[in-house]
Amino acid sequence: MPDVLTLREAAAFLRLSERSLYELARGRRVPAAQLGGKWLFPRGLLERWLAAQADLPGTGQWVTPPPILAGSHDPLLDWAVRQSGCGLAMRAGGSLDGLEALARGEAMAAATHLLDPDAGTFNEGATRETLSGRGVVGITWAWREQGLIVAPGNPLGLSAVTDLARPGLRVAGRQNRAGSHVLLLHLLTEAGQRLDQITFLPQPALAEDEVAAAVAEGRAHAGFGIRAEAAARGLGFVPLLRERFDLVMDRRHYFEPPLQALFAFARTEAFRARAARMGGYDTTATGAVAFNL
Repeated sequence: MPDVLTLREAAAFLRLSERSLYELARGRRVPAAQLGGKWLFPRGLLERWLAAQADLPGTGQWVTPPPILAGSHDPLLDWAVRQSGCGLAMRAGGSLDGLEALARGEAMAAATHLLDPDAGTFNEGATRETLSGRGVVGITWAWREQGLIVAPGNPLGLSAVTDLARPGLRVAGRQNRAGSHVLLLHLLTEAGQRLDQITFLPQPALAEDEVAAAVAEGRAHAGFGIRAEAAARGLGFVPLLRERFDLVMDRRHYFEPPLQALFAFARTEAFRARAARMGGYDTTATGAVAFNL
């Protein structure tokens, strides 16, 4: 079977009449594209759409969650949500909180960047644990550079995560449920350093930009965060690793208009140009399926 199906081929594949499938396509209720006056159907997307319908509860109905994107903060994502006009509301609270909000039906998708140290992968392990038994998919948003945000020119010569434990060094930390905190804890453990050896500011930063703000304003000597926020404030940056930032959702909700509008915008040149200007992003795989559970 070809990768792209005609209306007749797709109708036969789905065991629908051509008229029924035409109405679904025209109503944007099934993945399709109209080119040269003809409807075409990507077979891979069609298969995922069909699998999503099989996830319906036994009542034959489902309640669409509110158009909320919960979880981790990312400046490129914030910008894209606004510019795309997708209608999603942002509810930042950390990667773990985002997955739990998704599990409770309080959000349409969760933004997350949680490392599974044993598998060496991102997000799949935490998603499997939190959303066990659910038909969920993780869609890559971007790869990001994580590291140390420092003053311009890095006057203290910080070069490794263990340098955060230097006596007298004030560090901007994140809340415990944030993916950046979980990642920092992993890096410290790998380096044989304890979290309680670091002098954090009394109040944790609740978003990526708050980490950079603390360093820029002199309240902290350093913080653990992403290159894009350091660049936005003219700060120094010491790269430590690349991480994958995903949007996790029930498979059937991938096809909801808010998420489709967001991913459509992420395929534009304006999006790619913005990511390049911000720095620290690799959007080559944006929109690709990272995992399917």
